[in-house]
Amino acid sequence: MGFDTALARVANNIKGSLGEEFKRMLHDIQLGSSRKDAFRNLNSRTDVPELSSFIVAMTQAEVFGISISKVLKVQASEMRIRRRQLAEEAGIKAPVKLVFPLILCIFPSLMTVILGPAVIRIYYTIIEMIKP
Repeated sequence: MGFDTALARVANNIKGSLGEEFKRMLHDIQLGSSRKDAFRNLNSRTDVPELSSFIVAMTQAEVFGISISKVLKVQASEMRIRRRQLAEEAGIKAPVKLVFPLILCIFPSLMTVILGPAVIRIYYTIIEMIKP
């Protein structure tokens, strides 16, 4: 299967704006635009860093004659690494985001459970001390 055929299959299977952009790029190629120009136009229409990286890699592969399968494997690996880094960053930020709900919701309940019996005991002790 050729690259354009594979790209057409991907464009037809992907829903949403990315699929539409791939279809538009394939339409540009069918109208006589070079693949490099179609990629450049796709890059200018979108503002997605991962897609820009993919476009640069595919353009370089075409210019230098590098195997597309190797380029796609490297791109997939880089995107997995990037996704893992984003997940780690989100994991680092999670405890900070949990502080306020913890303080506002759980801490008052915990204090009521811990201090409640002591406050009641102190109340009854003070009442008995006040009684003559």
